Amino acid sequence: MSRRLWVAAVLTYGVGDLVTTYIGLATDRGAEAGPIAGAFVGSHGYLGLVVLKLLTFGLFYLVWRVAHTRGKIAVPLAVTLVGTVVTLWNTSVLLA
Repeated sequence: MSRRLWVAAVLTYGVGDLVTTYIGLATDRGAEAGPIAGAFVGSHGYLGLVVLKLLTFGLFYLVWRVAHTRGKIAVPLAVTLVGTVVTLWNTSVLLA
């Protein structure tokens, strides 16, 4: 179950968000709304967003690894949920 959730997290929060954000930035149809991510994009371009995403995933994974409760499944579940919402939102902005 955890493996499937991590795959879903990577596909939604990782790939989905990055791809839709990249398309929005490249076509001037969108902008990075997050203040921290926006600063990374402003300073380092799209590569900054990729680095931030990798760091964020690393932190989430570390929290998941060190947690010793059954509730740690909430970590990849939350990342997947956020990734799904953000990807859908970005897609709606691109299609508007």
